[in-house]
Amino acid sequence: MSRKALIFAAGLGTRLRPWTNDRPKALVDVAGKPMLQHVLDRVAAAGFDDITVNVHHHGQMVIDYLDNHPMPAVAIHISDERDLLLDTGGGILKARQWLDSGEPFLVHNADILTDLDLDAMYRHHIDSGAVATLLVKHRDTQRYLLLDGDDRLCGWTNIATGELRPDTLTTTDGLSRWAFGGVHVVSPALFPLLEQYAQQTGPKFGITPFYVDCCSHHDIGGYHPRGEYRWLDVGKPDTLQQARLLYAENAENSSQER
Repeated sequence: MSRKALIFAAGLGTRLRPWTNDRPKALVDVAGKPMLQHVLDRVAAAGFDDITVNVHHHGQMVIDYLDNHPMPAVAIHISDERDLLLDTGGGILKARQWLDSGEPFLVHNADILTDLDLDAMYRHHIDSGAVATLLVKHRDTQRYLLLDGDDRLCGWTNIATGELRPDTLTTTDGLSRWAFGGVHVVSPALFPLLEQYAQQTGPKFGITPFYVDCCSHHDIGGYHPRGEYRWLDVGKPDTLQQARLLYAENAENSSQER
């Protein structure tokens, strides 16, 4: 059976202007390849052979790129959000027709460049029995997911404002703070819950608030592998420069080894 994945490539890329004035963030170049291509290659190499890409900002450029450049041996679908950008939760729901096959699927932001073992994360999700498994990391931010000792999501906090969610959460005692890493594995059992959530919020909603709101009643897990791996959120000029230097160095080392 095919392994399915969704790559989020619809964002406006406001933090990467002026690079994103005339192109989508997913097509910004990193060492000779758009970041979308880097993610596609990694996802395909991990065994995901049925991939959906959502589009909005300069969406036709993404479609044209996928049509006109050699791709890994995978089926590719377009989830078209050019009429309305649906955010991450709404984006998953919009792409349901390509994802809801009875098996878990991978969700990966196009601006996250990582050498994380995606196959190991997928297998961990299946073994855990969770309805969703989120890559989490220790990194500095203002907004954190809160996990218990079993790596189960219990809530969210903004340390700058002191805000806690869900409303039933009154203390962070016994909970550890983790930043979301932009990669998750989702079981199709989540789709009815997403449908119910969309009826309350409208079609446009973020996936993190959804996870936090339903974690009291459903098993949503955090995943933090013990081994080292590279991870970059290529959403700002400084991290874009880091990614370009790192991937250029990797390409140079690979050519020298040959």
